[in-house]
Amino acid sequence: MSQLSELLKQVKDLEIKTKNLVEGMDSGAYRSRFRGGGIEFSEVREYAAGDDARRIDWNVSARYNDLFVKEFVEEKELNVFVIIDMSASNDFGYIKSKKELGFEVAASLMFSALKNNDRVGMGLFTDSLEKFVPAKKGKRHIMEILKELLDYQAKNTHTNIFKSLSELQKNLKKRSVIFIVSDFISDSFVKPLKLLKFKHQIVLVNISDIRETEIPEMGHVYLEDAESGEQILVNTSDKKFQKEYSNLIKETRKQNEFEMRKMGIDFLSLSNEESFDITFNRYVRSKKRGRN
Repeated sequence: MSQLSELLKQVKDLEIKTKNLVEGMDSGAYRSRFRGGGIEFSEVREYAAGDDARRIDWNVSARYNDLFVKEFVEEKELNVFVIIDMSASNDFGYIKSKKELGFEVAASLMFSALKNNDRVGMGLFTDSLEKFVPAKKGKRHIMEILKELLDYQAKNTHTNIFKSLSELQKNLKKRSVIFIVSDFISDSFVKPLKLLKFKHQIVLVNISDIRETEIPEMGHVYLEDAESGEQILVNTSDKKFQKEYSNLIKETRKQNEFEMRKMGIDFLSLSNEESFDITFNRYVRSKKRGRN
C-alpha cells in the first residue's frame, strides 16, 4: 500500500474511531457553552431612547452632528482552533500514547465543531508553534488537516508552551474558541494565556497517563526524559519513591489547574480511564448550570 493510501486509511480510521465520541457529545450543551458570548460589529444607526450610551459612536456622531450608536449581532458561527502538543513527552503511554489520545480528542472536537457548522483551524507546537492552519468550514477541510496532523513529524522534542502560545496569538485575527491539548509538562505559561484570554475563550485539555502517577514495581531501572534524553537510575520498588513521585505529579497537575481556575480558564483533565465524550459533557453541562 502506498504511503498516501496508508495515510488516508489512518484518517478514515480516526474518523470512525471518534464517531461514537462525537455522537455522545451533547451538541446543545456545546452550543450553549460556546455561543452567545461572542458579538461582532454590524452597522451604525441613529440613537433611540433607551439605547446604551456606551455604544455611541462619537466619531460618526460628530461627523453628522447627531447621535449614532454601534449595532452588534451575535456571532452565529465560531472559529474553533485545536492546538496540539507534539513534543516527545506525549509519546509516553501505557494503554495508548498520550499523543494518540490527544489525536482522538482533537478529531472529536473538530467533528463536533463541524456538526455545529463552525469553522475549524489547527496549530501544532513543540518548543515553538511549528504549524498553523487557519479556520475554515467543511468536512473536506477537516479531513485535510487531520491528514496533516497524522503525517506530521515534529521538528523538535522539547516543549515551550510560553513561546508557542505567544506565537499563536499573532496568528489569530478573530475572536475564537481555543482548545489546547497537551500534557502541560513545561515551564510557566501563564502570561501568554492571560493575553489570549483578553479576546478568546480558552479551554485546556490536560492529557495524562495512569503510569505517570502509578509506577509498577520493576526494581532498579533507568527513567529517561523523553524530551532531553537525560537518564536517572531509580528503584521503582521503593515505596517511599513511589509515593513521592506520585505526589509530585499530582501536585504539579493540581497547581496547574489552580492557576488556570484563578484566571478563569477552563481546565479538563483526561486520561485513558474515561471516554472523552463523558469528560466533555460533564464539563459543558457543569458550566451551563454555573451560569443559570
